[in-house]
Amino acid sequence: MKAVLYKKFGPPEVLQIKEVSKPVPKDNEILVRVHASPVSFGDRLVRNFRAVTPKKFHMPLVFWLIGKIYFGFTKPRVQIPGSEVAGEVAATGKDVKKFKAGDEVYGYSGPKMGAYAEFLCMPESGVMAIKPRNMNYADSSAVPYGALMALSLLRKIKLRAGDKVLVNGASGGIGPAVVQLAKFRGARVTGVCSTLRMEFVRSLGAEKVIDYTVEDFTKSNETYDYIIDILGKRKFSEYRNSLNNNGKCILVSFKMKQVFLMLWTSLFSNKKIICIVTTERSSDLDYIRELTEGGNYKTVIDKCFPLEQAAEAHIYADSGHKKGSVVITF
Repeated sequence: MKAVLYKKFGPPEVLQIKEVSKPVPKDNEILVRVHASPVSFGDRLVRNFRAVTPKKFHMPLVFWLIGKIYFGFTKPRVQIPGSEVAGEVAATGKDVKKFKAGDEVYGYSGPKMGAYAEFLCMPESGVMAIKPRNMNYADSSAVPYGALMALSLLRKIKLRAGDKVLVNGASGGIGPAVVQLAKFRGARVTGVCSTLRMEFVRSLGAEKVIDYTVEDFTKSNETYDYIIDILGKRKFSEYRNSLNNNGKCILVSFKMKQVFLMLWTSLFSNKKIICIVTTERSSDLDYIRELTEGGNYKTVIDKCFPLEQAAEAHIYADSGHKKGSVVITF
């Protein structure tokens, strides 16, 4: 089968099309004929992971070290990228009950990756579900990571209808899902993004969109119940005056100093910082399918590239000009 491989870390040009052996599913696995896989932030990160220093890695040092051990210090240990997938079940192991050949599925393979290939094996118990009927494969492939992270995040903060929520990083990999799911739960959502992506964020249901190149929301008098910082590039002290009493700043990316600050604010402040490590559930993909089929969740595809142009897809995603997801199709 054809697959995208990289034998060394580096820019998009390290991605090459190669013929590799087609995987054979184990007794508890399904074999997915891949139809689409998006170019995620994670794919681009691990492609050049050798250049990722602890300072550039927006998580505690121990997470960086685990990543280095898993993905490789000097050369890639995981050589086929792609952590999100949509496709058709081609075959199943003898013990599989949940899926059957012909099922149209979408899912998240996580750090195992491997979705930039014509076939991918996934465990039946993995993060995989029947895809939404009203979405094609390209649209479906762009759902899992952002939706899974957003649902995990919102589940932990117990969002209520009427809460004022600001999403800093509303147009990235997780932000669009947070905007839509918070809106669906009745929150009043403000999104922060660049000029280029304002209409995109507005189309997701944000009540207000702030262009960070023009306006610094921390300098206004507007306050929020939750500030969800996807990027983790600003200090809590900058956010404090933008939080209501008992307001919370939610960090998806953070360092150890933010963890210590979380402990301090939990004891001594009515405005708190919360560092969240998200988890994935296949049942969440079932929930997202229901929302999507009900017209309450969508993805926006900027551009699709064939498998043979995977390097070009990464170049385009790296350019910073995309308005939505960039997807590799098969």
